[in-house]
Amino acid sequence: MARIAVIGAGMGALATAARLAVAGHRVAVYERTDTYGGAVRRFERDGFGFDTGPGLLTLPAVYRDLFVKTGKEPLEDRVELVQVDPSARHVFADGTEVSLPNASRAGVVSALDEALGSGAGQRWGDFLVRARETWDRTRRPLLEEPLWPNWRVLADREPYPAVPHKRLLRTRRAGTLAEVGAWELREPRLAALLEGHALAYGLDPRTAPASAAVLPYMEHAFGTWYVRGGLRELARAVYERCLARGVEFVFGAEVTRVLEKDGRATGVELAQGAGSGGGEVVDADFVVAPGGAAGLPLRGEGEVAPQQGLPSRLTVLLALRGGRPEGTAHRTVVHTEDRAGELESLFGAAPGVPARPTVTVLRPGDPALVPDGDHEAVTLSAVVPAGSQPGEEHVEALLRAAERAVPDLRERVLWREVRTPADIAEETGAAGGAVPAPALAAAGGRLLHPANSTGVAGLFTAGGWSHPGGGLPHAGMSGALVAGLVVEGPEFRGSQ
Repeated sequence: MARIAVIGAGMGALATAARLAVAGHRVAVYERTDTYGGAVRRFERDGFGFDTGPGLLTLPAVYRDLFVKTGKEPLEDRVELVQVDPSARHVFADGTEVSLPNASRAGVVSALDEALGSGAGQRWGDFLVRARETWDRTRRPLLEEPLWPNWRVLADREPYPAVPHKRLLRTRRAGTLAEVGAWELREPRLAALLEGHALAYGLDPRTAPASAAVLPYMEHAFGTWYVRGGLRELARAVYERCLARGVEFVFGAEVTRVLEKDGRATGVELAQGAGSGGGEVVDADFVVAPGGAAGLPLRGEGEVAPQQGLPSRLTVLLALRGGRPEGTAHRTVVHTEDRAGELESLFGAAPGVPARPTVTVLRPGDPALVPDGDHEAVTLSAVVPAGSQPGEEHVEALLRAAERAVPDLRERVLWREVRTPADIAEETGAAGGAVPAPALAAAGGRLLHPANSTGVAGLFTAGGWSHPGGGLPHAGMSGALVAGLVVEGPEFRGSQ
């Protein structure tokens, strides 16, 4: 039985801890804040409840597998998973609206044809076929296996089977997601639909590789899910599974450095006053750290560097008078009327908060989140630069956009709570409140994440800033990979 110190109690760390504890190891988690879950938090006031991090879940099989592998009680015995249908309602710049069914190719094709004109659905359906091929080519190396030592193979090859396009007397193939939209979808609203999936992960569609096609494909193929009571309930369930397997948690314990001797991790040092016995040295046979943690020796020479320049989120929590109308979509995406301006604001030479952002409106319709049926809890969110300090004018921009989806929004507001990049930074420790994106192939490897194993023996990384990247499913997968590397050693090659 090995002693294992886990730094942080984010979702990747929790998934790692549960798996290692059930394998018979003695696991202790040191979390600098007073709670678990990382970005998966809840804000409560006056009987209202809001997720302040992710509001929806894709690939629930990741957490089903976690519960199967760590005990007899399945995930569905601990939380209630609800498939969201429609998956999303989209409001485009010209006022066109479309609601896309969840996990139904035929339904999506029909809805797009009806809303955008004959042929639009077929073009999107054909794109999903190519996206599936991309998924099949990259699923194992990007999600289910430790990062290959020869990761340049993933970096230099574009797995998306782009359609040949004749342009300026030359035949070209799309290399970016924006080019896929312009050359293959050939419809501004379809292009906005595609690019919106990249933007939701903080990626610039003009530079994101065509392999980012897997992002809409994951939603289409595996559905979009909600956890009754909010996504915080998923974090609670994983935390309780850790406790049931004997994981020890020390909250208010900030780790200042990983200890190392003769090239091997030997424990961690806590800050003075951290948790119980602050300033002490904790011996460990293995250490699991968050990827990209400042000051920690997390990688060897020549390996993948952490993703850089990723933005953050601005979120507005709204307590509304009046119940949620029947038939309301859980998620509405209100697309910007100035996509070029939005992208330039976020990713240009002088980043700033977009004046006219794309806004996601979440209206869960969950009785657990409101004081009674005569009220509604609504969450608005938009991408903003990491480290930015959005002001009242930026909050107003979100509200104006949301009114295109909820016309009576302002007159119903009882109160609001604004969450900025500084709040995300405080909760997750990420510089500027940056939010990691999933790992993607091609693009020279700049959207890969550092391997879970490091240049220091016995030191591993889990969570959104290490392989396979950001997002709830990917965090859970990182836990499975780290547990496999600890238990089976460097020969571990992932689930079969």
